[in-house]
Amino acid sequence: MRIVTLLAPLIARLAPFARRLRPRYPRPGRTGWRRWVPSCRQWLGVVSTAVGLTGLFLAVAYAVTDIPEDLNAYATQQDNVYFWSDGTPMARTGWVQRQAMRLKDIPEDVRWAVLAAENESFYSDPGVSFKGLTRALWRTVGQGDTQGGSTITQQYVKNVYLNQDQTVSRKFTEAMIALKLDNRLSKDEILEGYLNTSWFGRGTYGIQRAAQAYYGKDANELNASQAAFLASLLKGAGLYDPTLSAANHHRAVERWNWILDRMVKIGRLSPSERAGYRTFPEPLKQNPLYDTGQQSDYLVELASQYAKKAGHLSDRQFDLGGYQIYTTFDRKREAALDDVVTKARKKVRQTDPDAAATAHYGVASLATDGRILAVYGGPDHRKQGYNESNAGTVPAGSAFLPFVYAAGLEHGVVRRRDAPREKVTPRSLYNGDDGVPVSTPEGPYWNRSGKKVTAHNDGRKSWGRITLREALAKSVNTPFMQLGMDTGLDKVKQTSQAAGLLSSSMGPQVPALSLGSSTPSAIRMASGYATFAAAGQHVEPYSVRRVTRNGSAVRLDLPDAHRAVSAQVAGEVTQALADSFRSAHPDAAPAAAAVSGKAGIVADDTAAWYVGTARAVSTAVVVYRMDLAKSLEPLPLKGLAGTAADSAPYDIWAGAMGPLR
Repeated sequence: MRIVTLLAPLIARLAPFARRLRPRYPRPGRTGWRRWVPSCRQWLGVVSTAVGLTGLFLAVAYAVTDIPEDLNAYATQQDNVYFWSDGTPMARTGWVQRQAMRLKDIPEDVRWAVLAAENESFYSDPGVSFKGLTRALWRTVGQGDTQGGSTITQQYVKNVYLNQDQTVSRKFTEAMIALKLDNRLSKDEILEGYLNTSWFGRGTYGIQRAAQAYYGKDANELNASQAAFLASLLKGAGLYDPTLSAANHHRAVERWNWILDRMVKIGRLSPSERAGYRTFPEPLKQNPLYDTGQQSDYLVELASQYAKKAGHLSDRQFDLGGYQIYTTFDRKREAALDDVVTKARKKVRQTDPDAAATAHYGVASLATDGRILAVYGGPDHRKQGYNESNAGTVPAGSAFLPFVYAAGLEHGVVRRRDAPREKVTPRSLYNGDDGVPVSTPEGPYWNRSGKKVTAHNDGRKSWGRITLREALAKSVNTPFMQLGMDTGLDKVKQTSQAAGLLSSSMGPQVPALSLGSSTPSAIRMASGYATFAAAGQHVEPYSVRRVTRNGSAVRLDLPDAHRAVSAQVAGEVTQALADSFRSAHPDAAPAAAAVSGKAGIVADDTAAWYVGTARAVSTAVVVYRMDLAKSLEPLPLKGLAGTAADSAPYDIWAGAMGPLR
């Protein structure tokens, strides 16, 4: 009542005007049909009221509409792209094919091709086309759909904040947010966002992925003609991808011509430049962006794990995408490795199908500076996620002897209680006979069953007194089992880990440790032998050399070199391994070639190895049998690894290494 009392004087003053606006029918002083037509004053009042109410409604709507805090998942998620060591794309991962680009990295011709096609007044409009909005709303009411009428700002709002529903309410909300966004962000920021979130077909979002999908190049390499075609796809990739149908091709050529002509009309392309674009820039027949599968999945797995660890990236950060991971993997080496193992598998399938069904081949090639160059992880990651190159599953056997040899040369030995350590050399003599009891400085070594522990050679062969260098070259076990005890198994373990083996893979600290009871992966065995070839300097294996996110570098903690053994000791081990290679394969390499390597045999015949180095690259090959559906227990090889004269691990090693020059 108080409000009515206060407003009463105002109402009294306005009442005469309201009475004048109130239509009186039939109108006095008029005849015929004119008696029923409102006066000009009444028409003016109605229009003014409608305009006022509309303005008030829009002002209130603008005030209460907020720019959403959360972007659509598809607007922020990107894919991660992996590159070979030569910079060519290797694989991509993620649900969305998108890689954002900064506007400054997108050529002017590309930007203006899009603006000419979609919104040439972009830099001067308020973010909304009222004429286009009215047309779109009219079509919605009249025909049930919304077409056209959107500025780039509105399209960007739809891409990142709203859904694709074709409704009046969504269109109105889009316009309100667009107006606010245009006041909050610069035009360049809006254009950058639009170019990075728009759908271009072929599973791609953003201009960068579109350039790669249709032309196999980055967006900064596009010319105006190619850009004009890509801009046409914004109208609807299903209608303008020329590879889908003849009708599409016709539409694409027409729109391409129209966009180039528009660029000339708005002064963004000279007539002479336009004259140079008379031939339609045919896109690639299919998207060349390589998806993962088979060996590449094993590589991606290694690289992603390393990138997250070295770059201190959480799983959530990494899964949001946008990362470019530049790996150390050598494309040609990987292809050669895959080919040689595939042939080995095929050969076994032909000779022994039962053994082939449970056969496993783990291979890794590393540079002496720690770079992982190639791996063979299994037949197909989609069928077997278990990476055989990175699995510590089977014993190293006699392939472990170089680590015992290095430990003895590095630390010396203690043969008697309380005696000082003595130096041993490659020429030091040890008993190479089969069945020699293992002794400690206190006397014979007894196992838990109360029996003396003895060492055995392959084939139970006795060699008599033999130098350590010759024993390594000929893979005589008994001297190294004793050398391990004389050196100290703790020193053997310490040296092995310093050279590259993981503590988690080391066997129990008992005499059998020296004969390879440890279960290192192929990657780690290759790393250990690489340490000897690198003059005793060890670098932890790494698979990623550089990571960027949308062009900005991500800091990586890359490994540094550290000394594992002295250069002299490393040289002595390498010479013994060179003797081993030459004695087993005298004609495999020229006399001047620096090649070293050694076979590894496991006592119970459950695994066979070959590890060797040439041209600063170390490769480890392990062959074993295991039925993963039943257990992780290795099965007998049953001839799977071939014979000493025709060794499958060596053949794979030689194929992976290439010509030994």
